[in-house]
Amino acid sequence: MKKINLKEYYPYYTQDAIVEVPDEVADLLREYKLAEASYILRTYRHKAYFSLDYDTSVEHDALVIILTPAEILEQKEENARLYQALASLPEKQRNRITSHFLLGMSLSEIAKSEGSAVSSVHEGIQRGIRRLKKILENLEADPENNAQK
Repeated sequence: MKKINLKEYYPYYTQDAIVEVPDEVADLLREYKLAEASYILRTYRHKAYFSLDYDTSVEHDALVIILTPAEILEQKEENARLYQALASLPEKQRNRITSHFLLGMSLSEIAKSEGSAVSSVHEGIQRGIRRLKKILENLEADPENNAQK
C-alpha cells in the first residue's frame, strides 16, 4: 500500500489529505499525472491550445463560417462589382487573370496554352490588375451612375 496526498490530484482539497491506496491505484494515478504533464508540454511546444476532440461539432464549426444576411448581401455586391470590372477588361487580360487567379493555372501553363512567353503573360496580368484597380476605384467613387448603366 502506498500513501498519496489527495491535494495533488483534486483541486477542491485545500489541506493535505493523505490516504493509503493499493499499489495499482497509486501507479495508475502517477501514470495519469505524467500523461497530463506530457500533454501540457506538447500543446505548449506546438501551440495547440485546444483539442478537436472537445466536442462533436468543433471541427464543423471551425470549417463552416456562418455569415449574416448583411454580410452575404455585401459579398454578392462586391462579387458583382468585380465581375463587372473583369468584363470591362480587354479579352486577353481578362482570360489571363481568370485563368491564373480563378482557375489556378500557372504562368507557364497560360503561356503554353496561348503560345506566348511567360514574361508577356506576367506583364499582361500585372497590367490587367492595375486596370482592374482603377476600374474598381471608379465604381466605388460613383456607384449611382454605374447602377443606372
